Amino acid sequence: MTGFARVRRTFGEGEIVVSVKSVNHRGLDIQVHAPSAVDPFESAIRALVKSRVVRGHVEVRVALPQSASNGAAPLLNRTLLGEYLKAFRQAAEAHGLDAKPDLNAALRIPGMFGEAVEIEAPAGTEAALLAAAASALEELNAFRAREGAEIAAEMRVHNARVAEAAYAMETVRAGATAAFQNRLLERLKELLHGAQVDAQRLAQEAAFLADRSDIGEELARLRIHSTQLAALLDAGGEVGKKLDFLLQEMNRETNTVLSKTNGAAEAGLKITELALEAKAAIEKIREQSLNLE
Repeated sequence: MTGFARVRRTFGEGEIVVSVKSVNHRGLDIQVHAPSAVDPFESAIRALVKSRVVRGHVEVRVALPQSASNGAAPLLNRTLLGEYLKAFRQAAEAHGLDAKPDLNAALRIPGMFGEAVEIEAPAGTEAALLAAAASALEELNAFRAREGAEIAAEMRVHNARVAEAAYAMETVRAGATAAFQNRLLERLKELLHGAQVDAQRLAQEAAFLADRSDIGEELARLRIHSTQLAALLDAGGEVGKKLDFLLQEMNRETNTVLSKTNGAAEAGLKITELALEAKAAIEKIREQSLNLE
């Protein structure tokens, strides 16, 4: 789910600012953008995010007071600069040149700046930083919860359409026994081609074809999965992976219904129409489920 939060906390002579942004992601991906003074605390920040967020691409940005975030202060090599200026004047005098040294060029000479000095964060920085991050994550989750409730409401509407389609298909199936029987007889005629067949074998083939044409079990499972999906949304919490599984099962049942009702006259066409409507609703639920944690 998407979300954003920013928290400011007074610290020392300035303030700590923590911003947290999340976007959709299949897993949990954390990125921390902060001054080098925060490096010792990055693992603690990541652990805090993991304890509050399960799924999403999460960006954490930290700004410290100026005194604590300067980080590296480069040191000017004054000895090297002095030697450079001395050599420049000597060369100018030796060749009778009226020239002045270019300070910008001098500062670009390799080695003119020494190793940077790392400035350590003041005492209490970690505690203040984690407290600000915890508040930001709390606000982020509140934002995500509101969005999640809206998404779940839309998913319930699509799920209700799946359940309605399943009941409608069951009604058509109950009144279409004759159509399925006709299809069965036609199939048997194709198999026999006027030949004599053992009565027991004929009964087995008839039972086999009847079973392959019946969609009662698929519709029953589709209704059960729809009920489970509704219960899952009502329960809340982490539902993403469970939704993925349920939606795969629901899609499988509708595909089976479509394969079994092919060619079953008007009743088959009606069931096909309803099954396609159910598939469309399942796909919309699947699209929305990618936004849930």
